[in-house]
Amino acid sequence: MPDANDPQVGKAPETERSSPAMSARRFVRGLSHDVGRRGRIKVQHVVAAIVIVAGAAWGAVEIHSRITHVFEYDARISGDLVTISSRVAGWVTKIGVTEGDSVAMDQILFQIDDRESKLKIAELDARLKRNLADRERLRRERTLTEAQIRTRYQTLTSAVNAAEATVASLTPQLSLARGDLARAEALFKATVIPRRQLDEARTIKLRVDGEHRKAVAGLQEAEARLQESNAERAKLDVIDGEIAMLEHEESELAARQAQQQLDFADRTIRAPVAGVIDRKFVDGGEYITPGQRLAMMHNPARVWIDANIKETEVRKLKIGQPVKVSVDAYPDETFKGTVAIIGNAATSEFALLPTPNPSGNFTKITQRLPVRISIDQQDRKLRPGMMVEVNIDIR
Repeated sequence: MPDANDPQVGKAPETERSSPAMSARRFVRGLSHDVGRRGRIKVQHVVAAIVIVAGAAWGAVEIHSRITHVFEYDARISGDLVTISSRVAGWVTKIGVTEGDSVAMDQILFQIDDRESKLKIAELDARLKRNLADRERLRRERTLTEAQIRTRYQTLTSAVNAAEATVASLTPQLSLARGDLARAEALFKATVIPRRQLDEARTIKLRVDGEHRKAVAGLQEAEARLQESNAERAKLDVIDGEIAMLEHEESELAARQAQQQLDFADRTIRAPVAGVIDRKFVDGGEYITPGQRLAMMHNPARVWIDANIKETEVRKLKIGQPVKVSVDAYPDETFKGTVAIIGNAATSEFALLPTPNPSGNFTKITQRLPVRISIDQQDRKLRPGMMVEVNIDIR
């Protein structure tokens, strides 16, 4: 029998007294747990719905973009890289630029030793001047000789004419004297005239005959001198030949002088276009040969984009379609361009190594065609070789 003084007597067990409170707390905790779980489920559903909607929207945009645009991520900035070389050999005496310099058209880039070229030009110039002086002297000599020959010819022609006139006037006199002598001889035989008249007729005939012979001899001499004067005109032909030879030599010297002047000009190497020096391959004092590379440059105002587009996409392209360009070097900027040229042959056709298929095994590979895109250069930011991404609007 329990002791009445025991403090535990008359009290119910503690677990039995706390049972209703414990049950209430458990109920409340269970209810809160159910409410929290249901809230989390709703949040998860909302998030899932948002993700699905966002994914669907992104997919729709991506599909629309793929339908209306052609993308290429392997494209490069290109430009006309001009190789500066020399036409002549020699030592580099001066270099007027360094890598990265901006140069104007015709600006001096390199100077090659030109001392020997100057000496050759001076020598040819002296020979040309001497040739001109000799030719001028021969021309004056020809003019004088021609005048002398002309004067002598005119004089001798006059002498021939005078001799012919004398002979012409004496010929009838000679005939008359001969006739008178024949008649005098006949009359003398018939004793009609004395011997004195016969002697006079003979004297007249002899005098006229002598004068006639003298006139004929003078005519022959005048004609011979006239022929000699004609032969003297050959001197003019000789002088003309010498002048022609000097003119030919003058032309040859002028051509050699022009060639040497070209050689002299080629020793000053100038920029063919305005642009920027990209590389320099020689230093001062080096000996260079014709065709050797001295530098490379390009015009930063004239650049474009070379993109190799898949053959399955080329049919969608047209000249003039707008292009958005993203440059790796400037990720925060977008450049605008235009389709300028669509290639007519795949890039594989220009490969150095052919791609034969003698074994008969075949793996089809999508080919690419080169497409050139013109682009608006901004502050010379775009440089040949830069990687870009192009987005061609084919709508």
